[in-house]
Amino acid sequence: MRIMAENSNVYAERVEEIRRLGYDAVIISGTDPHGSEYVAPRWKQVEWVSGFTGEAGDLVITKDHAGLWTDSRFFIQAGQQLAGTGIELHPTRVPDEVTIPDWLAGHFQQKPVRIAFDGLCQSVGSIQTLEKALRNSYGLGGYELIDVPDMLDTLWTKRPAIPHSPVEWLDEKLMGETRKEKLAWLRGEMQQKGCGAMFLTALDEIAWLLNVRGQDIDYNPYVISYLLVTPEKAIWFVRNVSEVPDVDDVVLADYGVLEDALEDRKDECGRLFIDPATLNYHTCQLIEKYFAESQLCFGPSPVILRKALKNKKEQEGFRRAFIEDGVAMESFLYWLETSVKGGAQITEWDAAQKLASLRRDIEGYRGESFATISAYGPNAALPHYVTPREGSALIKSRGLYLVDAGAHFLYGTTDTTRMMPMGRCTRQEKEDYTLVLKGMVDLTLAVFPEGTAGCQIDALARRALWAAGRNFGHGTGHGIGFYSGVHEGPQAIRQNFNPQPLLPGMVSSIEPGIYREGKYGIRHENVVLCREQDKTEFGRFFGFETLTCCHIDLSIVRRKLLNEVERDWLRAYNRVVYRMLKNRLAPEVARWLKKKCR
Repeated sequence: MRIMAENSNVYAERVEEIRRLGYDAVIISGTDPHGSEYVAPRWKQVEWVSGFTGEAGDLVITKDHAGLWTDSRFFIQAGQQLAGTGIELHPTRVPDEVTIPDWLAGHFQQKPVRIAFDGLCQSVGSIQTLEKALRNSYGLGGYELIDVPDMLDTLWTKRPAIPHSPVEWLDEKLMGETRKEKLAWLRGEMQQKGCGAMFLTALDEIAWLLNVRGQDIDYNPYVISYLLVTPEKAIWFVRNVSEVPDVDDVVLADYGVLEDALEDRKDECGRLFIDPATLNYHTCQLIEKYFAESQLCFGPSPVILRKALKNKKEQEGFRRAFIEDGVAMESFLYWLETSVKGGAQITEWDAAQKLASLRRDIEGYRGESFATISAYGPNAALPHYVTPREGSALIKSRGLYLVDAGAHFLYGTTDTTRMMPMGRCTRQEKEDYTLVLKGMVDLTLAVFPEGTAGCQIDALARRALWAAGRNFGHGTGHGIGFYSGVHEGPQAIRQNFNPQPLLPGMVSSIEPGIYREGKYGIRHENVVLCREQDKTEFGRFFGFETLTCCHIDLSIVRRKLLNEVERDWLRAYNRVVYRMLKNRLAPEVARWLKKKCR
């Protein structure tokens, strides 16, 4: 495995270059001007400075310290990639977490403290949190926050340009709703809030609202853009306007003229609604330049919840997507098992490429929904392992192989993790494998009253592991978008408090795991649809429909660790998978699957 920085001196030098800018502290965000999780190469600023390639991470560089803040999914990876750079890991989402605002608020003795950041890549909410912490520690006048848009431009001489890709408009036959209907709904929401307009910056919200997709960001089918919705118009600010096909209900404007448009349309907008969680700080400053405080209304975007509630057409699309994806997954697992048993030399990278090739042949395929995690043995102990093209591990006929992969189709997005026992496994591997599987099944079988949030049922996936003195550090489940981001809110199944109830129509993953550094990692993942299960005198009760259609290998399960209900569910699930896929598979794959599903 080669995931360490090839030349840590390069990153140490870049840290020194940033120090020479002359600020007491510089914050470098891992996101882009639209608050995206995955970003285009232009905004991989954390990677350029530090060599860290994880999707979640922020840097702080002071005159005497350089630190990376990231969560448990990336602790092992960060430790390896930061080696020799002089950058220290600061763990997040742990009990003793010290956040960036709190750390900065306690680090300096002198005043005033001058802290610089790229306001294009910091949300309004994050800067408000930072300012509150600094004010409490240093008092008014004891600090200075300096917005330096595109701060790294002077240092990053070959920084990539803002991307633009072909635009794909989608119709209601795929989406279940037209743009006109969605815009009418949003205008109704604006009216209820007493606002005449809304300014949207989150790319997934814009994609959903306009029924539009693009390829500006790897693994996310989005177009880099802003959107201003007024009572009469939807003004979409995009790059290369002349290349975007016209549609009746959207007015096109250039991405670079946003400030001029805000000035020209301030009277037309009336009160403007904006979400501080996704609006970047620099753009907010532009808005406040032309809109009085009384004209601004801040709050959570209503689009976030609305797009998470999949309509009937979207639900049908998800079911189809997972069946199509299941054909590719089963064909892949058959190929891998038989190839390795036959003595073929298969690396993790070879396996990832084989799976990608099988998916590319599916009608409506639009690309991978994230970088495939193809990990054998110790490499699977990194929850977000980056499979290297060169030097990836050889998959041997013993131990465990993990594949976590997904795809975008015109009719849905998939995300599936499967474990494959490649041969002899240790007693500990078998026990961990079973306990994690037990947790996935127990949460899948949950029935819960209306109003229940994901954080209230997260323990069901951990109960068996906790009883054995084991745990995992990441969340148990995330929402999944419809031909959109593979990670979607507002719901989440994790220990961190999130008050958003799980609602019918929400599509979420269930993916408990266990990771033993230097040995192996185990994760079982299915995707489920929240549905109403019952209605009694005590109210409505919800549960889950499993969408994933790929068998679960039971050959190394320790049966005594499972109760009868769990064993019955697993057998029934595998029988359904075989029945759904047998006629879609090559004969030899169908025969192999039948044996696996007994």
